[in-house]
Amino acid sequence: MEDDETTANDTPTRREYVKYGGAVIGGALLAGCSGGARTETAEPADQETATATPTETATETTTDTPTNTAAETSTDRAYSVEIAPAGEVTFESVPETWVAENASWADMGVALGLEKPSAVVLTGEYRTWHYEEIPGLSTSKDEMTSLWQDGISKELLYDIDAGVHFIDPNYMVELIPNWDRSDVQEISGSVGPFCGNTSFSTYPWHEDYPYFDLYEATEKVAAVFQRTDRFEALKTLHDETIAGIRDRLPPADERPAIGFLSPASTEPTQFYPYRLGETTAYKHWHDLDVDDAFAGSDIQSFTSDRGSIDFEPLVEIDPEVLMFYTDTHRPRNEFRETYLSFLQEDNVASQLTAVQNGAVYPAGGMYQGPIINLAKTERAAKQLYPDEFDADEQLFDRQRIAAIRNGDL
Repeated sequence: MEDDETTANDTPTRREYVKYGGAVIGGALLAGCSGGARTETAEPADQETATATPTETATETTTDTPTNTAAETSTDRAYSVEIAPAGEVTFESVPETWVAENASWADMGVALGLEKPSAVVLTGEYRTWHYEEIPGLSTSKDEMTSLWQDGISKELLYDIDAGVHFIDPNYMVELIPNWDRSDVQEISGSVGPFCGNTSFSTYPWHEDYPYFDLYEATEKVAAVFQRTDRFEALKTLHDETIAGIRDRLPPADERPAIGFLSPASTEPTQFYPYRLGETTAYKHWHDLDVDDAFAGSDIQSFTSDRGSIDFEPLVEIDPEVLMFYTDTHRPRNEFRETYLSFLQEDNVASQLTAVQNGAVYPAGGMYQGPIINLAKTERAAKQLYPDEFDADEQLFDRQRIAAIRNGDL
């Protein structure tokens, strides 16, 4: 979107007033930003159950052939993209800079060949280690800003000056302290629109408009940046990869039931349980057709009652596999030395079948876009079915992702 300009009599613009005269907005850390070990960061994430529903397709008045950066792709005329809940969002030209709510939206743009966003709400939740094996893709977040700094301030958004914010406007109003609808409208009009959709978790205020699944959301990002051809190539790669993995899965009665937990510390005796939901956070588990070990039990998801459990119900249910959501990425050996070793030495935890079999694994973070999803699916398949998927086998084509990102379709 175009910046406001100073008038002939040098009257300060709305942007200048807020940037230089406004106060920075503060507030307490919002719930629902992260999931993982509570002694390491904030409380577990709000990852609730919601079935993704197809939404209206993007509408564009003109489309040019995408190139390597957002700035290189342009249109001669304005174009519009329909993104719930923002509605029809009009762009005078393809945005040159962008902001993402979380790693899901950030990864969508990166998968389409964009540089990483200028900012996300919390950079620590954007786990770029998934990019290590993608040719030409850096894991660095050195130039990225965390929007959350004791709140999210309008002053910071003016400073970043992004052409588009892939953040649900209702997220800002409902979860960010001191924000209301007028603040969203101000930044949308003076800086760039808020046109995301909070698809990683369910909230009461999200009942009146559809949730996007991962590729529905990615298609919206592609429409904004005029990279629909790259989106289509990514979707084809995804569909072929998942079909190939599913063809090799063992029969349903040979697949384990999994307990999803967030350990309360690195020496856990308390856990925050998660029920297998339908949001983007659980896409790879559904693609692998796994079952929720807590199904049919009295255990509620942390996202429902903010509660925790100890070893007693775990021993009673005795999941075949335990998957830990943590806020810190640890390589396999470090993870096992940190968590599995402790559980093996505990008198009660050592009774668990998963602990006895060494079937305690990192589940990673909750957020995922196209690249992270493929990486998480590959790792989960190897964790659950080591007899079928070799530890060194590559289940998705890294070079193909690099080619798609570069526009070599």
